[in-house]
Amino acid sequence: MTTDPRPQPPNPTCPRCGGAEVRTVEQAQSGKGALTKNLGTRLAKGPQNSGGGGDGCMHFAEGLVLSLMFGGGLAYTGVEKDNQLYTIGGVVLGLLILAATIAVVRSDGRDKDAETSGEMLANEYWLPAHYCYDCEGVFCPGGTPWQGVLTTEQFKKLVWRQGRYDRQLQPGDKAKDAEIPPGTLIEG
Repeated sequence: MTTDPRPQPPNPTCPRCGGAEVRTVEQAQSGKGALTKNLGTRLAKGPQNSGGGGDGCMHFAEGLVLSLMFGGGLAYTGVEKDNQLYTIGGVVLGLLILAATIAVVRSDGRDKDAETSGEMLANEYWLPAHYCYDCEGVFCPGGTPWQGVLTTEQFKKLVWRQGRYDRQLQPGDKAKDAEIPPGTLIEG
């Protein structure tokens, strides 16, 4: 077994509490206590709306089935009973459901595009960040590209704002109302 002769960089210590139990946010999301502290969500780099890209197709299929079931069923009943109100109502209902389905699919596409385009921007702040298990603070060793120690909520808001998808923070998410302290961003 050979060892790497190059000196390894020392593990960073937390500037707030001096704690040495520090990991990158990526490691902390799946590391010790991640589930109990909900770190996967609290340190999220961005929204996970795309679900692998199949949501748009699934929503379209669901909408098509609903359109055919309700609109088609009502129209079929109108034809069978020779009732024009049911026939016209069924066609209109089917078209309305189909139009709503298309609007949902387009919205999913816009969210996925925002998620994809913002990922590189968010990476600039997310990748160098470290999480301290002792005080639950997030910081960048060396103070770049941002400085200070933030709460997980402040960090999430900072990263999501950098990625330009902070408008997608859900109501009730503490990061939505978090305030980023002045002087956190380095003016350059």
